Amino acid sequence: MSLYSQWTDMVVNYVKTKGEAAFWAEYSSIEERIYTSILADHDTVRRASINDLAKEFDTTVEFVMGFVDGIHDSLKNSYDLEKIEADQELVFDIDLENLYFNMLDAKADYLYELPQWDAIFSVEKRKEIAKEYKESKIIRNENKVGRNDACPCGSGKKYKKCCGKDA
Repeated sequence: MSLYSQWTDMVVNYVKTKGEAAFWAEYSSIEERIYTSILADHDTVRRASINDLAKEFDTTVEFVMGFVDGIHDSLKNSYDLEKIEADQELVFDIDLENLYFNMLDAKADYLYELPQWDAIFSVEKRKEIAKEYKESKIIRNENKVGRNDACPCGSGKKYKKCCGKDA
């Protein structure tokens, strides 16, 4: 069984036995400690195995695998999560703008509000990334039918006299 499968199975069992709130309390505490360390030394590309990180942060390899799963989309070079082994050295070469964006997307305020971000991005830069995030969530209908356009249903009538009559 892969470490990634162990992680997902552990989450299911943890939530079943202790509840979702307990899981998130423990996981977010571990995640916050790891990110605090990584962001404090953001100029250095961190290299470590899952075993190393589990020892350093006094947690299980499953929880560290969860961290790797979470940061994975923000790494410059991705890994096949199913093939990662506990003693394999991982290179955490992080795209910091993408990481901040992804933290916003995860609604992880306990992470994107860490004081370590102050040394990485100015307040203005963080606001710019937050604006990009908000704009990425806006759905725009580029093919909006005008009231005097032909109805898209194919009736041959104007939209206002057909499907848009009650709109």
